[in-house]
Amino acid sequence: MIATHLRQLIVNADDFGLHPLVNAGILEGHRHGCISSTSLMASGGAFLEAVSLAKQTPTLGVGIHLTLVGAERTVCLPESVPTLVNEQGELAKSYGQFLSRYVAGRICLTEIRRELTAQIEKVLETGLAITHLDSHQHMHVVPGIDEIVLDLAQNYHISAVRIPAEPYFFVGGFPGTLPRFIGRGGLTFLAKRARRKFERAGLRTTDQFYGMLAGGTMLPEYFSKIIRMLPVGSSEIMVHPGKENQALNVHYPWCYHWQDELAAVMQPDVKEEMLHQSIELISFKELSYV
Repeated sequence: MIATHLRQLIVNADDFGLHPLVNAGILEGHRHGCISSTSLMASGGAFLEAVSLAKQTPTLGVGIHLTLVGAERTVCLPESVPTLVNEQGELAKSYGQFLSRYVAGRICLTEIRRELTAQIEKVLETGLAITHLDSHQHMHVVPGIDEIVLDLAQNYHISAVRIPAEPYFFVGGFPGTLPRFIGRGGLTFLAKRARRKFERAGLRTTDQFYGMLAGGTMLPEYFSKIIRMLPVGSSEIMVHPGKENQALNVHYPWCYHWQDELAAVMQPDVKEEMLHQSIELISFKELSYV
């Protein structure tokens, strides 16, 4: 928790290293907007480019985007993590597919630890200073997986972790569907449960999180509303910026509004509002306690 009179904000761009057009959007959003942090995918197809860009941009905080879903390739050899991959050596396409197998006991926790360890070590070997851990589709707060991530954070001296606990009744003008609200509620419940474990172990987390309900659709008006109502304390807003929606959506069937999310973080009136409210833009590195 931070001092009660302060507002700290982390604007974190997920999926750094996924694709060159995502990398380009994140760097533009940092250099000309309010992105202060990003999460690097060790298994991403544009990983090496992202590492090079990060080394040229020391003002951008860089965390690790642990990945167990999304049809990506594993960092480990597929034969060493057989319960995590399909016949093509790819991870589960979605969190739903993954969780159905996980709950049924068809995914081995030892293999999860092996793969996440390999991802962390691959990123650390680049020499980048890592600020935090989070994960693709928030798998790091799932019971059982959260304990592995906690242990790895301590082993590798990574001092902060995302807690994707968006307030249960937060809407922010976003016209979400009932399944989306139900999914957000479930994620928030698991994230709050995981928070207690992480904070007891001394890991730093933000007080608030935004971006689940509008995930992939963080249009400028929704982003602006969050900034205007940002509570006292520390907050993270998750975004997914990129360039050329059509080109990205050919590769990734998520229907993300990549360009709109980039436009959201580059609004001049948002920067003015942050100054007006004395909001301190930080990365997880600067996240502090009382």
